[in-house]
Order: sequence, then structure tokens, then C-alpha cells
Amino acid sequence: MFEVKNLMVFYENALAINDLSLEVKEGEIVGLFGSNSAGKSTLFNTTAGLTHHMAVREARRGGQRITIYGEIQFNGENIVGRKPNYIVKKGIVLCRERHPVFRDLTTRQNLELGGFLLDQKKIKEGIELAYEIFPNLKELKDRKAGLLSGGEQEMVSIGIALVAQPKLMLLDEPLLGLSPLLQQKVVQALQDIRESGVTVFVSEQYARPVMPFVDRGYIIENGTLVFSGTKNELMENPEVMSAYFGT
Repeated sequence: MFEVKNLMVFYENALAINDLSLEVKEGEIVGLFGSNSAGKSTLFNTTAGLTHHMAVREARRGGQRITIYGEIQFNGENIVGRKPNYIVKKGIVLCRERHPVFRDLTTRQNLELGGFLLDQKKIKEGIELAYEIFPNLKELKDRKAGLLSGGEQEMVSIGIALVAQPKLMLLDEPLLGLSPLLQQKVVQALQDIRESGVTVFVSEQYARPVMPFVDRGYIIENGTLVFSGTKNELMENPEVMSAYFGT
């Protein structure tokens, strides 16, 4: 379904992604683990078309030079260099870190914006799915998103991505800054999202809350793949446990 082949991303002379190859199969929940600045967000942004968009914009203004090599295959098509709206139409939707929402709009209005490429029937179906997975959102549908807690805003952010009807959802550090209780709600939603027919690729710096829900995982450092395996293989590796599980 999704395959990264020998991907390299440079910001000027800084190497952000280094000859990275990995895959996500349809129906899986796959984890991407690594410390801060390991390259997780760069991979997701490049997949979503945002890095290429930034490269074009920077080239026009004579700013930072951004170079991308390699391929990102989605259902057999190389999507590197495609515009973000094209990638969304194909079925890849990114939920960015730090739950970006439109603070002056209500919860429901935020969710509706997730379907800006869809007709009203599909938007309504997507909103109902978001309410099913996060029942709190229905209760908060008329409240401005800027007045919600961090955990509630994260639910709105994931809900926006759901309304876009993804085939593959990229979740970039969805647990960042959340309390343990809210983290538990969000990670439980991963299974619910998968059961709705969406494949999930989730990144986190700290693996422990997410690990019970993933099928496989990849660990990257400085943009380079250093370890990959099933959930059990990751949890049985003492170095992985020490670095990413706090044990």
C-alpha cells in the first residue's frame, strides 16, 4: 500500500532523511519512533507533499534550498513532487503535531473543513464517524476550538483528518503534551480508526503508550533507520526498551 524507497531529504547541506526505506501494509497500525529531530515529521511532511511545497516556495524567493531524492509509493504510484491536495485526494491525510485547529471556529465547523474536497453527504458521514470514535466531540460541537483543552483539540485535529476520508492516516506525535488519561483515549482511538477501514502510520518519541496497538514499528535516528520489527521484537530488544520505553 505505502512504501518509502531510498528517500533522502536535504535542507541546504543538512541531511534530514538518510536513505530511508520502509513500508506500511493495508490494514496495519505501524509505529515510527525516534527522538526529537530524528526525522519523523520530515518523513510525514514529505509524504503529504508539504516538503515539496516548501521547496518550491523557497526556490521562488531565493531562500533555503530543499532537495528530495528517492520515492514514496502509494498504491503503486510515486507521489514525491505531487501537490498536497492531490495527495489528499489519493487518500493520504496528515494529522500534524501539536493539534493545529481553527481556534475561532466551533468544533463542528473545524470538522466540516476536513471535507473541503468532498460533497456534503460524505462530509456528514465523516463527522458522524468522528463523533463515533470521539463521543466528546458531539457534546462540544458548538464550542469554539480555541476554548477546548489540549486533549480535546487533539481529538478535533484527528476528527478533521477522519472527515477527509483517508485510506492512510499519518498521525504525527498525537500524544504530545497530553495527560496520561487523554493519551489512553487517543491511543484507543487508533484501533477504532483501523476498524473503520483506515490504515494508520503513527509517530511518537516515547513508544510505551502506543506500542500495545501497533503491528510493527520502525526506529529512526538522525533520519536513518536503525531498527525495525514486530511489536514483540521491539519490546524484546533491551536497547530499544531502554531508549524508547523508559525501562
